[in-house]
Amino acid sequence: MSALHLRATLGVRKIDLELDAVEGETVAILGPNGAGKSTLLQLVSGVAVPDNGLVRLGEDVLTDTASKTVVPIHARGVATLAQDALLFPHMTARTNVAFAPRSAGANRSAAGAVADRWLDAVGASHLADRRPGQLSGGQAQRIAIARALAADPKLLLLDEPLAALDVDTAPAIRRVLRAVLRESARTALIVTHDLLDVVALADSVAVVEGGRVVERGSVAEVLTAPRSEFGARIAGVNLLSGRAVDADDTTTLNTSWGLQVHGSGRYDTGTALVAVFSPAAVSVHPTAPHASPRNVFEVEIEELEVQGSGIRVRSRPHPDGSPGMAADITPAAVSDLGLEPGRTVFFVVKSREVALHPALPSQS
Repeated sequence: MSALHLRATLGVRKIDLELDAVEGETVAILGPNGAGKSTLLQLVSGVAVPDNGLVRLGEDVLTDTASKTVVPIHARGVATLAQDALLFPHMTARTNVAFAPRSAGANRSAAGAVADRWLDAVGASHLADRRPGQLSGGQAQRIAIARALAADPKLLLLDEPLAALDVDTAPAIRRVLRAVLRESARTALIVTHDLLDVVALADSVAVVEGGRVVERGSVAEVLTAPRSEFGARIAGVNLLSGRAVDADDTTTLNTSWGLQVHGSGRYDTGTALVAVFSPAAVSVHPTAPHASPRNVFEVEIEELEVQGSGIRVRSRPHPDGSPGMAADITPAAVSDLGLEPGRTVFFVVKSREVALHPALPSQS
């Protein structure tokens, strides 16, 4: 059975969302700014009420516009952890964590025991008597995690919980989150822009674009074979959309502006496809090679950016407005070829390096 089922529309924000998560699953919610990720969390938590829709958590109906059911925020069994720890400044860490069980009716002794258990779980027992003003950002976020879990939520919502932490602190808090999510088998949704959060914390991914879930799959599926533009962007791969046309031994994808892409796989003519290939598989040539591989793309360079120990060469956006292609080459190659923005070059990639996949319904 689905632990979470969400189906909701919200006209003012152009939202039309549908999402399911199974019990114990951590789903990473990805997408560009303004796509509707935070609204999704608000619809689940009850901060936002849809024009039409249903939110169900296990057997409990939290929101149902048909029956005019809206369970109050505090009674939904949902806890939210955001960038800001939002601890009560006048309380100690232990009292902050004990607040949720106390609010649920536990006596002081029982609530204190719950607080001690979760402070220990997040490695913050030694901080129990400190007030928020005496805590670092990472320490405060540990307390916030313990406080959220002390409420014993059926569902944990994490809204970029590591975004405000420095690069030295974030990995430690990420390890804490991974441990508590795995050990408690807690169902969770995590909004993030960080690929490390996805691979370290999530079981699956939902990509939100334009107020809709446009891609849903396991972490491995989305990162190795993305079928949405944002999925491809965060996975660091090239993606081109089009339709299958006749070919001899492989399928050829034809884009809407007439570019032909040869790749592996066999599909019927007219099938909506996406072509995915790594920037590392792309070589850059100043002129079109004579004995060329199957794919030779004439492009204009938009920008050069450092990528690890190499340079990523990115072309201008395609005629349909989708992101341009990228090639990863060495700094020496950039110097030898005299590459710079505005120059026309040829991106070359072998057909066996291009994977073709059926497009998502929204891309058909």
